[in-house]
Amino acid sequence: MMGWAFLNGNSLKAQTKNNQQDVDQAQQASAQDPYAKYKKLIPADDWIMASDNALIPLRIWQAPSQRVIIIALHGFNDSRDAWEDSAQYFVDKGISIYSPDQRGFGQARLRGKWSSTDRMVQDVIDVVKIIKQRFPNTPIYLMGESMGGAVLMCLAARSDAPQVDGYILLAPAVWGSKQIGMVGDLSLRFLNAVAPNWHLSARKAPIKRIVASDNEESLIRLYFDPLSLHDSRIKAIYGLVKLMDDAIKAAPYIRYHTLVLYGDNDQLVPMGSMYTVWEKFPKWVRKDYVPGGYHLLLRDKNRKIVAKDIITWINDPDQWLPSGGDAASSAWMSVKGKGKVPFFMPSQVDNIVH
Repeated sequence: MMGWAFLNGNSLKAQTKNNQQDVDQAQQASAQDPYAKYKKLIPADDWIMASDNALIPLRIWQAPSQRVIIIALHGFNDSRDAWEDSAQYFVDKGISIYSPDQRGFGQARLRGKWSSTDRMVQDVIDVVKIIKQRFPNTPIYLMGESMGGAVLMCLAARSDAPQVDGYILLAPAVWGSKQIGMVGDLSLRFLNAVAPNWHLSARKAPIKRIVASDNEESLIRLYFDPLSLHDSRIKAIYGLVKLMDDAIKAAPYIRYHTLVLYGDNDQLVPMGSMYTVWEKFPKWVRKDYVPGGYHLLLRDKNRKIVAKDIITWINDPDQWLPSGGDAASSAWMSVKGKGKVPFFMPSQVDNIVH
């Protein structure tokens, strides 16, 4: 319901061309296909072996003068390419991005299927362990978008979570079974029992159009990326809802240094659901409300503002967020998540200027 609501169509495959003839053919095809550049398959930069011997592909944006590493988890039906638009902001500040395909997505094992919350959490533990072995003296942060954020919430509440320097939750997926309502929950349970492998496509779904970002070019890339999934098995949707339930339950028990971000134009995680979870978080969890922000905050047109907040928090967690997100969060919480922050709040100034 989350990821496939804005992804549909058929998966596309691309192959790397090595000789001049193939290059010429590719250029000719590009001239005929206006979307050719969006269909490029970027090979994995590395592969990590998980504790069950499954291989986890990684895309890496390496900072030349690395001082921090962010291990970044993508959302539902997305892939390791999720950070293409924003990675350079972090690299320029000495922060490397290590982005794995999560189990069931991209080129990871069980593509198009669902494993379990425990397996997805364990994969993160495995990746952290190996990255820490490679860079024992480098601070490591975990960042998750949507589904990836829900996975990290489950991890951050565990007593055996690996030691990292902080968690960054980008619009974490917290629209669980209670939030979709009794009818929706019972319907999903029934379908999972009788037809778990039935595929759902957004083109056939009786839902209104959902905008995941105001960055149209980024959404086109997301659509045509060969690693994206364009339909979902009932079992995967059911698993996602259960993951979100687990994340909601974990919220009060998060043990680690955490920054959570949410945009007021998010059409995938309802305001009421996010507000409820923000209330459950421990008081010391840092909150950043982003007026004008959509669900894919680091793909949006104002992604630089979001990236700057994250980098500022990493550099000095006691410093005020440059966007004014602290004040905006307080204002939004004061109206119990039922409305948008007034236009005159500090965090709106950049939007007014634009």
